[in-house]
Amino acid sequence: MTAERRRDAREMILLGGIVVKAGLSKADRAFLLGGLIEMATLVPGSIEHRRLRDIGEEAFKAPSLTDVSSHLKETAEWA
Repeated sequence: MTAERRRDAREMILLGGIVVKAGLSKADRAFLLGGLIEMATLVPGSIEHRRLRDIGEEAFKAPSLTDVSSHLKETAEWA
């Protein structure tokens, strides 16, 4: 396996892990792709971009998605 193929495989595994961490491993692929395309239209640094990034940062820190959800409900004010 070439170095480039190993890098590509590692990237796919990492991205798959993000889908699993989000609790979306059973979600419809078209739904996932649609959501990702929608997120790609967000302006970096916009309020929505920052809001989603904050949620992601908390999710990476939390041992489970349940911990993230309860923390966000307690601390977030997104309006």
